[in-house]
Amino acid sequence: MIEQLYVQLREWDERIFLWCNGLGAHPVLDRLLRGCTFLGGAFFTIGITLSVALFVAEPLATYGWKSFAALTISHLSAVCIKRRLRRMRPYDALPQAKIKTAPLRDFSFPSGHTTAAFSTALPLLSAFPWGMYVALPLACLVGLSRVYLGVHYPSDCAAGALLGLAAASLVIAFPH
Repeated sequence: MIEQLYVQLREWDERIFLWCNGLGAHPVLDRLLRGCTFLGGAFFTIGITLSVALFVAEPLATYGWKSFAALTISHLSAVCIKRRLRRMRPYDALPQAKIKTAPLRDFSFPSGHTTAAFSTALPLLSAFPWGMYVALPLACLVGLSRVYLGVHYPSDCAAGALLGLAAASLVIAFPH
């Protein structure tokens, strides 16, 4: 029963991946989603969290530090999970997958970019609730971009979002 459910979930994951990954090669869409994927990258997430922490007045600086702490916790957790589960990237497992970015050397599950996007967004959203109209859609676009570009399955991104939200929730729960 559990094995059958696992097989069904894997098939669903692959079908959604292939649909999203096969949306076409429109230059504007390619450029837009490559830009969105950048928002979950180390350079951007570390840069933005430390910039807020170091260069913005209190009480916002505290939220910058909380975002940085959530980013650190979620990153370390994601790396441990990747090394333990060792899930192949979709472009290595599915011959029909289209890779639209440089191939990566690490494992697929969970998506580190999606983890970073959600872990950094939530603490800042606790300071600016109105920011959810921008930050949450952008974090979701980071996950979508990873699938579109061919480097993650949808379940990798869903797990990354949950991991990022869990790490951020843990950090937010601690008082200033």
